[in-house]
Amino acid sequence: QVQLVESGGDSVQAGGSLRLSCAVSGYTGRSYCMGWFRQAPGKEREGVAAIDSDGSTSYADSVKGRFTISKDNAKNTVYLQMDSLKPEDTGMYYCAAKSQRFGCSTFTDFGAWGQGTQVTVSS
Repeated sequence: QVQLVESGGDSVQAGGSLRLSCAVSGYTGRSYCMGWFRQAPGKEREGVAAIDSDGSTSYADSVKGRFTISKDNAKNTVYLQMDSLKPEDTGMYYCAAKSQRFGCSTFTDFGAWGQGTQVTVSS
C-alpha cells in the first residue's frame, strides 16, 4: 500500500513560484507512475503533471512551460515546481500514484492519493 503526504502549499502573488513535495512510502517493488492533480472550488479534479519510473513526464496544456514535475528516488519524494503562477492555479493539490502497467500518459486509473496541500494565488 503506497502512502503519500504532500507539503509546500502556500498563498502567493500572481507571478510567484512554489514547490510542492510529495513524500512516498510503502513501495512494494513495482514500478509506479506518480502524478499531481488539483481541484479548484466548485470544479472537478484535474490532472496537472505525471512522471513515470524512467523519468518521462507529461503535463496538462494549462501548465506546460510553467510547471515541472520531478522526483528524487533516493529521498522517495516527488516534486512539482510551479512558476509564473496565475490566480486560476488556485486549488487543492494532490499527489497520486498508480501502477505503471496502466501507463503514465493519461491522468486516469490513479488509485493512491494524498490528503492534499492548498495553493492560493492572488492577483
